[in-house]
Amino acid sequence: MENDALLRLDNQLCFVLYACSRGLTKTYRPLLAKLDITYPQYLVMLILWEKDGVSIKALGEKLYLDSGTLTPLLKRLETAGLVERRRSSTDERVVQIYLAQKGVDLKKKAYAVPETLLCRSGLTVDQFIGLKTELTALLERIRAFDAATSSCLPEQE
Repeated sequence: MENDALLRLDNQLCFVLYACSRGLTKTYRPLLAKLDITYPQYLVMLILWEKDGVSIKALGEKLYLDSGTLTPLLKRLETAGLVERRRSSTDERVVQIYLAQKGVDLKKKAYAVPETLLCRSGLTVDQFIGLKTELTALLERIRAFDAATSSCLPEQE
């Protein structure tokens, strides 16, 4: 690809991913409004529905969020009666997040969310799985890249 073509917006993977992310988030908004939660709160709930009693540190690692971002989000979920924060019985420095009964009950209503998203995406289940697999691999490569020891840039003249 010639240099000028490299700098065209239409040729940027980051832009397509950004636009898709915004579009997906917009599609989620009315579905999650029915559950009375936001998209970041939905992500936390997904983790807790999978495994209850997760530490704040583990939630942050899984969601790639720092505690400064996660703590207010968890406080709002607690205020809404969906989760409870408890200190670990083995290490009081560790705060774990547990589903409250309202959070457990919300799971039943949430089943419609991924089904609706799949339908609105126009993808088949196989296409969805393939795309998710490729994007997950890209994310892992990007997160593993060490700019201090690797260079992908051509020599500058």
